This record gives sequence, C-alpha cells and structure tokens, in this order.
Amino acid sequence: SSAVLQALEDGLKRADADPLVKAVTICGENGIFSAGADIRGFSSPKRHGIPLSSIISLIERSEKPVVAAIEGVALGGGLEVTLGCHYRIAHVKARMGLPEVTIGILPGAEGTQRLPRLIGIPAALDMITTGRHIPATEALKLGLVDEVVEENTVEAAIRLANKV
Repeated sequence: SSAVLQALEDGLKRADADPLVKAVTICGENGIFSAGADIRGFSSPKRHGIPLSSIISLIERSEKPVVAAIEGVALGGGLEVTLGCHYRIAHVKARMGLPEVTIGILPGAEGTQRLPRLIGIPAALDMITTGRHIPATEALKLGLVDEVVEENTVEAAIRLANKV
C-alpha cells in the first residue's frame, strides 16, 4: 500500500541520516514479509504515492547495510524489495516468487533486472516466466538468500547486520 511504501521511504531516509544507525533490517508483520501489491489497486485510474522502484533504489543506494528478514512469503513487489537489499535472510519455511505473471502482469519494480544479476539468467527466467514460488532452501542454493534459519528471522537479520 502507499502507506507502507511511505513508511519504508521515511524509515530509510531517517536511518541514512542518523549517524547512530549502523545498519537497517526490513521485515514484515505477523510472520509474512510481503505478499506484494493488492491488485485491486491496479484498476484505479491514478495511483498516488511513491513508486516501488524508487523505494528499492533507495534501499540499494543506502551506504548502510540493509538486510531483509524474510518470513512467510516474499512475493511480487515483496520479493523485489528484498532484491534491493544488500543481504537476505529467510526462515526455512519462507517462499519467494513473482506470481503476478500468472495473471498477465510483469514484475514492475526492476525485479526482472535485479533477479538475473543475483541468481543468473536461467534460474531467473524460470522464476520470472512461471510465477513459481521457491522454498527458502532452493533460494539459498540459487544465491537468492544469504542464509536460511529455523530461529527468529528478525534476530538473525539483526545479527548479520551488526556483523557486516
């Protein structure tokens, strides 16, 4: 939602400006990183607010390490947010994918560029064209995530952020 995007932008800008902040962890609520955009919003004539791609670029450009703590699912725009992060930690039960292609929508926040850079063209093409959700263990093998944990993902992400 535009409120979530605005909160992400505000939080990232505050963190970047605060010399006491050494790293940033991005997580979702209630055990879900992000299931992506609400497609009902696509039918409105004009969407207001910041485009997701601008938020992801802001994450990517941060001089401070940004770690995604992926629980539940990171789908569509949610996965694209993680692709802008410098590091990604996933819970063993997490799943990731770009399911919007199954309803005829292409990933719109530069995920089609970032994903191949991260995991290679063949694996990225499979994910981009099929909409398949991959489990965390496969994401680790592909290089999509840096670590898979069975414990509290946010705490693990904070540990990694402090380490780097």
